[in-house]
Amino acid sequence: MKRFVFLALLLAFALPPAQAQLFKGLFKKKVPVADSIAGMERLGEVMNLIQTQYVSDPNTDHLSEEAIRHMLRTLDPHSIYIPAREVQRTNEALQGNFEGVGITFAVVDDTIRVQEVLAGGPAEKVGLLRGDKFLRIDGISATGDSAVNSFVFRHLRGKKGTIVVADMLRGSDSITFHIERDRIPIHSIEVYFMEDDSIGYISLLRFARSSVNEFRSALKSLKKQGMKSLILDLRGNSGGYLDIAYGLANEFLSPGKLIVYQQGRARSRQDFKAVRYGSFREGDLVVLVDEGSASASEIVSGAVQDWDRGLIIGRRTYGKGLVQTMYNLKDGSQVRITTARYYTPSGRCIQRPYDDGTDAYNKDIQRRYKHGEMFSADSIQFPDSLKYKTAGGRTVYGGGGIMPDIFVPMDTTPATRYYRDCRRKGLLNQFPQYWADLHRGDTLLKDFDSFIANYARLDIDSAFVAYAAAKGVVMDSVADSSQTPVVIVPQTKPLLEVDRFLHRQIKGLVSDCLFGRGHYYRVMKEEDPVYRTAIATLRSKAAKQ
Repeated sequence: MKRFVFLALLLAFALPPAQAQLFKGLFKKKVPVADSIAGMERLGEVMNLIQTQYVSDPNTDHLSEEAIRHMLRTLDPHSIYIPAREVQRTNEALQGNFEGVGITFAVVDDTIRVQEVLAGGPAEKVGLLRGDKFLRIDGISATGDSAVNSFVFRHLRGKKGTIVVADMLRGSDSITFHIERDRIPIHSIEVYFMEDDSIGYISLLRFARSSVNEFRSALKSLKKQGMKSLILDLRGNSGGYLDIAYGLANEFLSPGKLIVYQQGRARSRQDFKAVRYGSFREGDLVVLVDEGSASASEIVSGAVQDWDRGLIIGRRTYGKGLVQTMYNLKDGSQVRITTARYYTPSGRCIQRPYDDGTDAYNKDIQRRYKHGEMFSADSIQFPDSLKYKTAGGRTVYGGGGIMPDIFVPMDTTPATRYYRDCRRKGLLNQFPQYWADLHRGDTLLKDFDSFIANYARLDIDSAFVAYAAAKGVVMDSVADSSQTPVVIVPQTKPLLEVDRFLHRQIKGLVSDCLFGRGHYYRVMKEEDPVYRTAIATLRSKAAKQ
């Protein structure tokens, strides 16, 4: 007869000895031994009864996974279990690579189209081009019902050195490519550029293994172009590895300055200090954050703010300051267990409260929206007990997340009906690829700068309006709302005058299709109030110097 043991012991004995001892130590400090044994025996009894008495054969693997998930969920919102089948995909973004052919793609009109061919990757080496369309992958149709993301991941990713046969459509020609899969880097930085002669911009998407090296490379390029002030965009960056956050913050601080420290019930305080002169220790610095900036993003933001190294602009960050330690189980699955909390140099705890349970915790961003925090800094109240001081004597607050030095409310500009209809129909995904496929050889599209300079001559806005009309979305306006029924007349104004935001989006999305990911934001930044505030702040500061 199979016998089940308490899942905590199952986890402990499945770990290597040193990690197992630490895992067991999480329980022994506050839980009496008699109570621990009683709990283990009780769960063992229940599992044994299920195994021997349940009406049908139980799925014990599923039961154990659900039990582990629930046990961790009752601890805190960030302790999690990852089944073996999901470990690789879960860790890919942070490891900074995967094995595949080296493209990004989009599904448009039941067709999988190559959106970007990664430089130096397998697909580029055999000659795939942006805009190519998949007909078959390894002899299996890649159109119609097969044209979904999961199909592409399943058939293009695979072990390094294996071959994938791709039948592609380029214009009216069918071409077959034999692509040898290889290790593909996942970049943390997709866009960086100079705003003017002195202000540079870098957007960091995640804190992965390659992030610090990517940052240094981007910084070096911008410095060669004359950069003296930097905007680091961490909005939507949900974090990553602690040592990478520490390494990035090190780029801004002088040796010996505390970047972050962590401390837990079973772990004594551990300080992380800058150890060498960073590559951008001088020069004006602005860090952009929002409610999607979490964990490692908050470590960097907190260190920059507490040392008065730069200004934080945007909205209050997520508030994720729990440290997870990863443990590998024998079957290839993993558990990530919270073992400590992060604290900024001034002593602020980054983690927001989670006493009301995981559901309430996960709905905190919605609560902020309803409470008005996204639109007004005045709606955010901090008790005096959470007051701290920066190195320069400025007051900052703990209690969860990093409150920016300059608050910028969420843009409340209402979307037009025309924009909503176009988005609902998927036209913002379809048209850019459609137009790019028709015009890739145009002499006015030599590079991104040529595209921007010639945008009006290319008349892309009119082409979009015509495309949308063919798909059943007509730009119109109410001629006289007093009449019954309401009279609708065709809109004859240029798209820029009717919907400036939609005009920018079309421009940005087409540039992404033509020149690769990252160009979209170079267009959309003009409609970004947080970015514009950062630019105005840096220029004002420079004018006073």
